[in-house]
Amino acid sequence: QVQLVESGGGLVQPGGSLRLSCVGKGIVFGIFDMGWYRQAPGNERGLVASSFRGNRAEYADSVKGRFTISRDFAKNTVTLQMNSLKPEDTAVYYCSAGDQLEGRFNPGYWGQGTQVTVSS
Repeated sequence: QVQLVESGGGLVQPGGSLRLSCVGKGIVFGIFDMGWYRQAPGNERGLVASSFRGNRAEYADSVKGRFTISRDFAKNTVTLQMNSLKPEDTAVYYCSAGDQLEGRFNPGYWGQGTQVTVSS
């Protein structure tokens, strides 16, 4: 079965960093576009970062300059490096393997989510 296994979430102080990882099982990430989403309590799930064929990456304005999405094809892994974290970054983060629809990331498979809490 297809599984997207996420790790790296946890509690971090404002200004700190976390690195989220998503490992694919039963799926080859190299033939998918990849995305990271997050969902905070009371909010809808929103796209944070996406990585497309051709090494193109896009970021939400709220995280641009602080977050970096990257791929490791040999390890079948996509990561999200999060720096200068703010309390408003607190959310459950989800990895997704998908494709493009109308030039934008279209999610397909989902990970189970990993909690990121930014607090003193």
